[in-house]
Amino acid sequence: MALMGASDPLGEAEAIKEKPFLLRALQITLVVSLYWVTSISMVFLNKYLLDSPSLQLDTPIFVTFYQCLVTMLLCKSLSTLAAFCPGAMDFPTLRLDLRVARSVLPLSVVFIGMITFNNLCLKYVGVAFYNVGRSLTTVFNVLLSYLLLKQTTSFYALLTCSIIIGGFWLGVDQEGAEGTLSWTGTLFGVLASLCVSLNAIYTKKVLPAVDGSIWRLTFYNNVNACVLFLPLLLLLGELQTLLNFSQLGSTHFWGMMTLGGLFGFAIGYVTGLQIKFTSPLTHNVSGTAKACAQTVLAVLYYEETKSFLWWTSNMMVLGGSSAYTWVRGWEMKKIQEEPSPKEDEKSSMGV
Repeated sequence: MALMGASDPLGEAEAIKEKPFLLRALQITLVVSLYWVTSISMVFLNKYLLDSPSLQLDTPIFVTFYQCLVTMLLCKSLSTLAAFCPGAMDFPTLRLDLRVARSVLPLSVVFIGMITFNNLCLKYVGVAFYNVGRSLTTVFNVLLSYLLLKQTTSFYALLTCSIIIGGFWLGVDQEGAEGTLSWTGTLFGVLASLCVSLNAIYTKKVLPAVDGSIWRLTFYNNVNACVLFLPLLLLLGELQTLLNFSQLGSTHFWGMMTLGGLFGFAIGYVTGLQIKFTSPLTHNVSGTAKACAQTVLAVLYYEETKSFLWWTSNMMVLGGSSAYTWVRGWEMKKIQEEPSPKEDEKSSMGV
């Protein structure tokens, strides 16, 4: 299977649909399972790297920097491999162009904020609360779409957003009642949600600068991130903290760090793979179900006890997110089925 093709997606979708039902069902099951395993594993691994009592390493910026470095090197390695084996792998040619890097830089700043605030949120909150802490992405999508793109949102979509906001505040209240609330982690979660929304908006604007290639954009984003992270590492004193780290020479530590970078690279691939074999709507539903499974696994793994209202807050967030996805899908389908004014004129004239 090619890592990323430049072929016609409609043709690929038709080819997938033409396969026998059992084969398609097996492929979809494997792809969805791969997405779940990769995503959940990455969250638990990052939690270990960021806040493990056994590591006791307080360098969240360095962890994020290293993951960007691994992703950048993987992109370049796959590009080189594809050049030597053109028939075996389909991957875009990657050459560092400073003009393109400057064009991508505004998006890279948002990208840095997104991945950094995600990791900082995970550092300060538990894995079980992680999804609720970052649950306002949909709300920011609606708000920023109106403020930046002047796009309005339907009443039903706004209603689902109100459910998400209610679930978020109930979750914060219940974390506080249980004595496990971190306002710092919650703030980082809100900022991460904001950056995720901004990243989605600005990605569309920047894609033409990289010829519409997601992999080229990934490469340039991570190159810019590696450069911009260096002064932050110096200013925040994380390089000195790293030099004093007792396990700096441990192969286990660097192995786990590299594995975290591999998962960070892989999640982009398996996300695209899941959309390719299902649909964007199914991908969102799968992501919501995965978040539910991740929450349950975290509660079991860390042997936590949660109240009924805490679980209710999670169900409100997940339910509101699912409902928003369904409403937007229904609205898009309705728009596509409605005839255009010109078609109405032709039909009335008997053309």
